[in-house]
Amino acid sequence: IIPYVGTILGGLVPGELIVIHGTVPDDADRFQVDLQCGSSIKPRADVAFHFNPRFKRSGCVVCNTLEREKWGWEEITYEMPFQKGKSFEIVIMILKDKFQVTVNKKHLLLYNHRISLERIDTLGIYGKVQIKTVDFVSNSLQGSQPARLGVTKINTENSKFLLVVYFQGVPYVEKLDAALCPGCTVAIKGEVNQNPKSFTINLKSSDSKDIALHLSPRMKSKAFVRNSYLHDSWGEEEREVANFPFSPGMYFELIIFCDAHQFKVAVNGVHTLEYKHRFKQLEKIDIVEITGDVQLLDVRRW
Repeated sequence: IIPYVGTILGGLVPGELIVIHGTVPDDADRFQVDLQCGSSIKPRADVAFHFNPRFKRSGCVVCNTLEREKWGWEEITYEMPFQKGKSFEIVIMILKDKFQVTVNKKHLLLYNHRISLERIDTLGIYGKVQIKTVDFVSNSLQGSQPARLGVTKINTENSKFLLVVYFQGVPYVEKLDAALCPGCTVAIKGEVNQNPKSFTINLKSSDSKDIALHLSPRMKSKAFVRNSYLHDSWGEEEREVANFPFSPGMYFELIIFCDAHQFKVAVNGVHTLEYKHRFKQLEKIDIVEITGDVQLLDVRRW
């Protein structure tokens, strides 16, 4: 029932997700999701994160913070992912320095913390909106960054991690303890730099110059380039994706799953592309190389 005001048991910690499913009514003018510091009405409780879609004219999403009953400066996103009469999924990812919001599996915005996470203990939802479910998903990687986005179901509890790196600089080159094979996964977690042009992930063979898989997201053109470098020459580029998954400053988890015929790539739990093997000797792929406008947080292979 809206308005909804509920306690967040245990508070919020980096690595947690708030997942909200609902529908926008046909007559909606606006609604809001507030991460609050208490539920007081007089004086009004501070709001650490005010997420406010507005539907007048072409529509926008306004974010702000309320402290001591005064609003700060508005951060306005003019991309409108919500539609009247349509259902939606909002995922708010809690990071140590910001909130990262995805709507309908597509990255929408970042919002830097203005009030410390420790003070947030209440979720408020107001306005013209119908809410079906609210879930809190806890997936923390040593309390610093999310281990994965919950949507990608990969069982890692009992597996042996063959490669673990934290806060590794680029260029990054590391030999895997074991080469790739069908069923193997390479998971890369990082943050895109603030003014990025591109970054590159290569899966290579150590006994030649061959690059089995070359992944290169290009920020300006929003092309996600895939290619292979075989016998001293590049092949034909594949560039198109349905939704370009990267934005400046965003946290990402990129998962490369190797099966017998192709690589499958997912970003933040959303399947992004497939790339048929051009380099057939999978057992020779034993090097990960990462360069470009990105900060690495974690690289693993299992």
